[in-house]
Amino acid sequence: MAQENTNTNDPMTVLKFPIIILAACLFLALFLFMTNIVPGLQNLSSAKSDYKSKFEEYTTKVEQVDAQKKVAEEAQATATSSGAGVEKGFYKPVESGADSEALIAAEFNEILDLITSNSIKTRAVKYDYDPADDNFVKGAQGKYSVCKLDMQMIASYNNFKNFMKDLYKHEHYLDIAKVEIRPYNKNKNIILIDLQLKLYAEKV
Repeated sequence: MAQENTNTNDPMTVLKFPIIILAACLFLALFLFMTNIVPGLQNLSSAKSDYKSKFEEYTTKVEQVDAQKKVAEEAQATATSSGAGVEKGFYKPVESGADSEALIAAEFNEILDLITSNSIKTRAVKYDYDPADDNFVKGAQGKYSVCKLDMQMIASYNNFKNFMKDLYKHEHYLDIAKVEIRPYNKNKNIILIDLQLKLYAEKV
């Protein structure tokens, strides 16, 4: 019976083992790349996008704060130069017995004229006559009529600054209760304004 001849030194057999090891290493490297490197790159891209978004939001906030500070400083300078601290009289209508809306109408028309003359666009106006939280309404026992105006406007910086000057120079007593401004995203030279203004008329 012939003995089976097994040649363990066959070149093909010798080469198969390193090739299998190499293929396993390549597969392992590919697996590690897909499970670790790719998600890491995706997270990096997402973090970069988030950073860009947060930076743009921060820049917008800084612009808003700078704009508000600028207008506030100019308004304060205007108040000083125009003698805004001088006591002013209340608007007093000619006719007596009118309701609050009629009493305030003439005063409000003067404010509208100031808005128009300064090329300011009004987006919305809300009226609140004789608001219960106003000190004149609470303490003057019906002596004054009050109208609180909440206005949304669009203007350039210079036009709004001139409008504020005109308000401070206005001959009758009024209260600039709140001013909030922010730059218009499509044009940084334009500002969006939320202005709360209180008008007063002395009843006769």
